[in-house]
Amino acid sequence: MMKKKKKGEITYYEGSGNIYKDLGYKNPEEWATKAALATKINSIIAELKITQQQAANILGIDQPGISDLKRGRFRRFSVARLLAFLAALDRDIEIVIRPKAHETGRIHVAEITA
Repeated sequence: MMKKKKKGEITYYEGSGNIYKDLGYKNPEEWATKAALATKINSIIAELKITQQQAANILGIDQPGISDLKRGRFRRFSVARLLAFLAALDRDIEIVIRPKAHETGRIHVAEITA
């Protein structure tokens, strides 16, 4: 929930840390997770220095799908499908579930480099 604040004459809103929640999206945690996964997929594609068509072939989708991922248009991809893309890009995926450390449970996507 965005919090209204005032500093002197300036009124502003402090975000919740999830832009999708602040914008009123349905299922904001899912959207934030998709964004984090898509960002990681895009960085791996860039790291591999491959074309969008080559990436599409690896992921088993069409080139416009890669373009959508690059532009943050991931509505048509589920979290499971994005995870499958990471596996196709030779990444191991580990899901860790533990008691919440914050006020509410959250999803965090991170990469561990060797």
